[in-house]
Amino acid sequence: MNREIKHCFRNWILCSAAMLFAALAGRADDSWQVKYAPWGTLLVTQFQSAPFPHPARAGGHKYHDEFFSAAEHYSDSTVALFIPAPIRATDKVDFVIHFHGWRNTVAGTLDQFALVEQFARSGRNAVLIVPEGPANAPDSFGGKLEDTNGFARFMAEAVGKLGASRWLATTHFQIGNIILSGHSGGYHVMAAILDHGGMSDHIKEAWLFDALYGGTENFVAWQKRENGRLVDLYTDHGGTKEETEALMGFYRTNGVGFFAAEETNAVTQNLVTNKIIFLHTELTHDEVIFRRDEFRRFLQTSCLQETEAPAK
Repeated sequence: MNREIKHCFRNWILCSAAMLFAALAGRADDSWQVKYAPWGTLLVTQFQSAPFPHPARAGGHKYHDEFFSAAEHYSDSTVALFIPAPIRATDKVDFVIHFHGWRNTVAGTLDQFALVEQFARSGRNAVLIVPEGPANAPDSFGGKLEDTNGFARFMAEAVGKLGASRWLATTHFQIGNIILSGHSGGYHVMAAILDHGGMSDHIKEAWLFDALYGGTENFVAWQKRENGRLVDLYTDHGGTKEETEALMGFYRTNGVGFFAAEETNAVTQNLVTNKIIFLHTELTHDEVIFRRDEFRRFLQTSCLQETEAPAK
């Protein structure tokens, strides 16, 4: 068998294995599971409580001179759930929910920003969830997750899906701590969740990756009410600098302490001990999540426990 035939045969074997994996899992997108298998288990499924479809986008959405149809951009109810290996069994499971920005998808944001890899390398004992927002559309609307108690319904469904999957050591658990993370247009759904999503007492942290365009009063009210950790990483040209500086001015005027520094000058202790954090970076808008592994850094300085049990 010559080299080209061997190469083709090897590719056929790999493709056949991937197709078998997909058939067993019952989805056409299971190349995702294969790709992320070295770091844990990625479940890709559909949620009734996913952001879309939603009546507000049943007729599509127009942005400037572009029209984005409901069928192409607002009909996908995909939700990805990543369970790192190993994950320690507890009676409460912590969650990190990440919301992608404009003109992106679940698949795109997982790949572009290395979210699974960063999450796994952080060593945190939690589950990562990434719901599909407006698919490849310039739109910040969060669909059903912006409805009153919509986030509570979403999390209840997530618990049910995880329990049925049997990928966790226990099928019966309570929701522990929740962290909301968002890039760019992801701020809009986060602000709505913090205001009327129904689970603000579980939400311990909110991370804005060049995403503070508005909804600021909701972030401020939640942080004050729950004493949560609010992290705002912003750039010069992503459109968030003015709103961020206005918020820092508001805190100064009202005597509220916060930590502000250049991203590269902030040390671990700064991120662990402060509740309100502003980090300026020279990175571009799309680099803020992954270029310096900031998603992993925020995880490692968060309220989440490590996957390994603490020494007694």
